[in-house]
Amino acid sequence: MFLRVLFWALLIYLGYRFIFHFIIPVYRATRELKSKMNQFREQMEAQNQPQRSEKENESENGKEKAKGKEGDYIEFEEVK
Repeated sequence: MFLRVLFWALLIYLGYRFIFHFIIPVYRATRELKSKMNQFREQMEAQNQPQRSEKENESENGKEKAKGKEGDYIEFEEVK
């Protein structure tokens, strides 16, 4: 009888230690890491947003210039 109570008390104690000293800290750390990763991703997107719009404008301007020169012939010199 005493061994059974001791066994259950030890089992409950180990379960308590496992949950509160392993499971909960790991959960908190992963939640914090996920939050920081999302924050970092949002910062990178905010920084890249102006660059993307500039690149899109440049590519559109480049396409218009290329369309105007399609019919032109460019002479190349032969290198020996």
